[in-house]
Amino acid sequence: MLGIFHKGLANPPEELNSPASYKGLKKPKLPEEILREFISHHPDNTCSMNFGKAALAYVRPDKPFSVHQRLFCGLDDIYCLFLGSLNNLSLLNKQYGLSKGTDEAMFLIEAYRTLRDRGPYPPDQVVKELDGSFAFVVYDSTFGTVFAALGSDGGLKLYWGIAADGSVVISDDLNVIQEGCAKSFAPFPAGTKILAIIHTHLS
Repeated sequence: MLGIFHKGLANPPEELNSPASYKGLKKPKLPEEILREFISHHPDNTCSMNFGKAALAYVRPDKPFSVHQRLFCGLDDIYCLFLGSLNNLSLLNKQYGLSKGTDEAMFLIEAYRTLRDRGPYPPDQVVKELDGSFAFVVYDSTFGTVFAALGSDGGLKLYWGIAADGSVVISDDLNVIQEGCAKSFAPFPAGTKILAIIHTHLS
């Protein structure tokens, strides 16, 4: 999966942007170049969406039934890229009043929207309730919000970096991150139930 969010839409820590990226032979690339490269790695089974200030890309799984499933869906201008699985999905769907057939990506959209609209809890409250191996990016194109998290069990890897124009790049594909961000990248933080959240609102 790949998410690219233009500067100002998501604010990564300053230390993620390495000055060494601009001194070597390999320089960071622009967002459109990174997106093209990601698609070129999987030319037959990739779909992508461009929102102007953000882009999302998804690679359909080679096997329809896999422990680490890949999901991509959207509802009411909220989009979710999801990798992995939730052990307590049935319980969560019941808790939020969703149908039994709701998958992880749709659950995250519905839970995010519920917490965003009805409060008093912040949208990242939902991460505390998740149990399993997971990585996801939720993008709310109406509110300009990016919400990303990585599960704490170490079963999945996620990376983030800085593109040539300052955009934030998030992906589980290390090669795409290395090629697109040069030395301005790092593993996405992990360690607790709420591991890393990019959560910004545009005025």
